[in-house]
Amino acid sequence: MSDGFFVSPLGEQVAVGSVVTLDGPEGRHAAVVRRIGVGETVTVTDGRGRGVRGPVVAVRKDGLDLQVAELLTARPSTPRIVVVQALPKNERAEQAVDLLTEIGVDEIVPWQASRSIVRWVGERGDKSRAKWQAVAREAAKQSRRLTVPEVTPVASTAEVATRLAQAPAAYVLHEGATVRVTETRPPRTELVIVVGPEGGISPDELAAFSAAGAHQVLIADTVLRSVTAGAVAVAQLRLVADLWREG
Repeated sequence: MSDGFFVSPLGEQVAVGSVVTLDGPEGRHAAVVRRIGVGETVTVTDGRGRGVRGPVVAVRKDGLDLQVAELLTARPSTPRIVVVQALPKNERAEQAVDLLTEIGVDEIVPWQASRSIVRWVGERGDKSRAKWQAVAREAAKQSRRLTVPEVTPVASTAEVATRLAQAPAAYVLHEGATVRVTETRPPRTELVIVVGPEGGISPDELAAFSAAGAHQVLIADTVLRSVTAGAVAVAQLRLVADLWREG
């Protein structure tokens, strides 16, 4: 395993044998906090699916240089998974984003559900979104992902319904569903999963999502917390998608 994994822009002309400079906050963290030295192997990704791996050839206080020994490319997600996450309480939001990133979600859509206690309005919304994106970035590094999931601006119920109507497949996690997620047949292109708030999805929201073509599905015999339900659903859907692909 690499001694360090960092997210930083990569030039278009990167090739085996070339030298890549890791500077900025990531470079300072590598050199000063992690104290990575010459000869150690590090991996750098641009967060969009490209990466390089190689030994460190120079270290400075503000960063380091590595010589590219290997070019890395992330495999395309099949299917691409989008999770619409109702805003959890502040202390739980980071856990939700962290889990979704580690499990391999491609996009996270914060949803201002009617029963969400937290409200993203104005500057607070911008700061909260930036925090979610930072958590996704760190979780991607921890899990050695070459891609960092995008955190979109907060969406209203109407905007979520529009997104569901455009998706090849859309599922709403709900304890009243009669179909289990393991009984579905996910597409190979993209699917969208809606995770409600701790107080549940309101009847009006359920009606709007059903009208948009989303299907209600069950993921457990018990009611899971909002912050863990999405990750459990994604894990099950990936397994089902793999089984259908192999079959």
